[in-house]
This record gives sequence, C-alpha cells and structure tokens, in this order.
Amino acid sequence: MNPPVTMKETHQRRLLANRYQLIDMVGSGAMGQVYRAEDKLLGGVTVAVKFLSQALLNSKMRDRFEREATVSALLGEKSNHIVRVRDYGVDEKEIPFYVMEFLKGESLSNVIKFRPLNLERFLKIVRQICFGLECAHKGIMFEGEMCPIIHRDIKPSNVLVVQDPALGELVKILDFGIAKLIQSGEAQTQSFMGTLAYCSPEQIEGKELDSRSDIYSLGVMMYEMLTGEMPIFPENSSFGGWYEAHHYAKPKPIPAKFRLPSDLESLIFQCMAKAPGERPQTATDILKKLEKLESSPAESEQETLVAKPKPRTDKAIKSTKPTFRKTSPKGDDICLKMTWPEDKPQQKIVFPHVVRASEGNFASLWVMLNEEDIANRLSSIRYNQFVFITNPHPMILWITLLYHREHGPRWLPCYLDLKSSSGQRFARLLGESGYYWILFFALEKGKKCQHVLTTSIAADQCQNLQQWADKSQLLPGGKPQITKRMLKKEFEKLKPTIENKLKASYTTSRNGSSL
Repeated sequence: MNPPVTMKETHQRRLLANRYQLIDMVGSGAMGQVYRAEDKLLGGVTVAVKFLSQALLNSKMRDRFEREATVSALLGEKSNHIVRVRDYGVDEKEIPFYVMEFLKGESLSNVIKFRPLNLERFLKIVRQICFGLECAHKGIMFEGEMCPIIHRDIKPSNVLVVQDPALGELVKILDFGIAKLIQSGEAQTQSFMGTLAYCSPEQIEGKELDSRSDIYSLGVMMYEMLTGEMPIFPENSSFGGWYEAHHYAKPKPIPAKFRLPSDLESLIFQCMAKAPGERPQTATDILKKLEKLESSPAESEQETLVAKPKPRTDKAIKSTKPTFRKTSPKGDDICLKMTWPEDKPQQKIVFPHVVRASEGNFASLWVMLNEEDIANRLSSIRYNQFVFITNPHPMILWITLLYHREHGPRWLPCYLDLKSSSGQRFARLLGESGYYWILFFALEKGKKCQHVLTTSIAADQCQNLQQWADKSQLLPGGKPQITKRMLKKEFEKLKPTIENKLKASYTTSRNGSSL
C-alpha cells in the first residue's frame, strides 16, 4: 500500500498556472506554505509562491488570504521595505495562492539569536523597518478610499535582512497575513490575533487598534535587538500570563553594559508605554528621533550642519533637515586611498561615484578644486537638496552646497538620470544609506584624495529618493537634455533662496554653538 501523499508532495514538482514551476518548500506558517519556484514566462526568474493552508479552506479565510495578497501588492509598490507581491490565483484544486519576490536573506530573529546588534547596525535596520511601517500606516487606496494598514504581528521573524549588491543591507517586512485594513464605517474584529510576546495591551484585549499598536510591538523588538533579551516576562506563558505582563509589568531597565544613548533608551521605553497616547504617535515621529540619534556627536571631531529651507510645492523638490553628522574614521581611511579616475579630466569638476569597499558600496561625490579653495571649505556649512522632474525624462538634480561666511558659496551640482541603471542604483544607494561622502582632490596635488567630509540626508528625503527611483521605472524616457536644461533653470532660481537661508543658519549657528 502506498503512503498517503502529503501537502508538500502535492505542491512540489507542479507547473502552476502554466507558468510557475514549483521546486521546494522553503517555509510554512499558520496561514499556509511558501515554495520556491521559477517563473517560466520570465525566463526562469526565481519567485516565492504562498498557498493558503488546506485546513483554512473556508470562505472567510479565502477572503482574508486574497486581501493579504492585495494589501501586500499595493504596499510593495509603495515601499522598498515591504515584500512585493506579483500575482494571485487559484489552482486546479481551488486552493488560493499568490506569487511574490523571492528574497535570499536571514530573518532578524536569526540575526539576533546569538548576539545583539551594535548601535550602528541597529539604527540602519530599525530605520528601514520604520520606513515600511510608515508606508503601511499612511495607507493604500482600496475600493476608492485611503485605508491605513496595521500589521498586527511585528516581530523579528517577520523582518528579513537581505544583502543587496547595490544597497548593502536591505530590510523587508514580511507576512501581512493578519494585517488589518481600516475602512471607514467598518467595525474591527473584536478578537485577539498576533504573537503574545510582542502584542500591545489593547491588542491582547481584542480592542480596536491603530498604528500605535504596531509601535508598541516595535518597542519590544527594539529592546530585544539591542540586548538579546525580552523586556517583559510573564509568570507563565499562558494567554493570561502575557495579559498580566503586558498590562502591568514594567519593562526591565536596559543593562548599563550596553552603553546606549539615553535618548535611545527613552525612545524604546516610550514605544512600550501601556497607554497608546503616551507612545510616539507615528512611525514618522520615531524616524525623526532616530535621525537625531544618528546625527549626534559620537566618534569624530568634525561636525556638519545641514540646513533646511521651506520646500517648494510647484515641483517635486525636497530638502534636508538641519542636522549634525560625524565623519567615520574608517570611512576616511577608505576614501583617502582613492585616486582620481583615468577617464576624468583633471579640472574643476564634480561627479557622483560609488565607492566599493569590503564593508559594502557607498555613495560619494568627487570634487576637484584648487588647494586653497578646498582648505577654505573644510569648515563650511554643508547643505544638500534634491530636485526631481519627470517629464520629458525623469532626472534628479542633486545639489550640494559648501557655504562659508568669508569665502561665500561653493556649489556642487550634479545630475542622476533615472532611466539609466547607474542613476537608479545611485538614487537608491543614497536613499538607503542616508548619507554620502565628499572627496576632495586638489589640482596642484595630482590624483590622490586630500580630504573627506560627510553629509547626511534627512529620513523623509531618503524615502523620496527610493520612491522616485521606483516611479521612474514606470515612466517613459524622453529627451534628457531638455530635462537637464529645465533643472538648470530651476537651480538658478533656487540659488538666492538657498544662499540667504544658509547665511541665516550660519549666523544662528555662530551665535548658538561652535561649528
């Protein structure tokens, strides 16, 4: 007698929808199983296919599964930090499935399993998680209205860390399987769904939820990311035990051995406040606080002030926020070993360049000036702004300004063509890293890099750069020279406004603190 065929064997080796060749199962959860597959229509591109569990084949769960696919597809189009869904269907046995991007990476739970994150890596990862949550909480257009999305199961195992060749560590939020799409006039299900160790007090009660419930879960996860421990322990692991713990137990203090900034500790405990009103109200609020932490004095004596003008509303123009950022000694060492490219003339020019190092790829701006001019700029206020035009050809004007009260402005403009693969990669790299290096080469000193500065990019601007890169993939290309002329005209209009604001910022900075 032949043994019974398992669910795994049923799905394996099948050609699904005459397109997806299933290969093997790579994961399973409460909602179903995930398989690695090849998309034959696209030449064998590897994808992931998720099936709804046969144990859940009822109309309610089918609707939820389809909604999960819809939510993930719409969110994935808006954020690079949410897994992207490409297709949805039902197989010959009436089992629903959807197809998503296949990600080779490691879950955050595995990343922190044996060792907590250092502060630098923590900030990079949690910032990307917040970008994804910010996108979900702001909502998607669904059935004619903008609907916020609450994940309701934020935990390390639902965060994937992927090594991207252009961006370095890329973070993706997974499993919107129990996410709640909030539509006006719709009552929420009064029942508990989620993971007990990470759920908010209001979630464990089955109350109506908003984005602040995800923020509580994020706070628990941030504590675990930095310490390797949970902030709250129940007397027992039952539902009642966790109910008592989340409602009444005070989170453990973070051990002093971790030497975390007091502002970061305060932020983590604010996220875990029992009352939603006492937490940060949005993921955007958390991003602003993280930005200040990333920009606070740490390792170097060099400080950079980045000023912010009021953004224009007639075009897609954004600017950075005032912020201090330190240069990295390790980054300096890498950059000071760089030499001027053979294919570039030795004259006063500026151009973007990807610095490739063992630690990853880094965005940089290479500048050749007179030696005296460089010396005058090392104590300047540093400012950056990005201007995006879509028609007739999608292109970004990237403005960097070094302003000194005595020596005036030194403008360093360059352009990123978003219909080219190099422009796409560079815009994403800027958005992911949140900063870039400025490498100075002196005309009188030959081809060796003489000095290095670092300039940060505001969190909202980082997100815009990635969204512009995504948007440009869908836009038609036109005549780039026309767009470039338009951007040059816009640049000339912006110069007086930017310079006036930099003068004011310089005066304020000199009166308030030393640079």
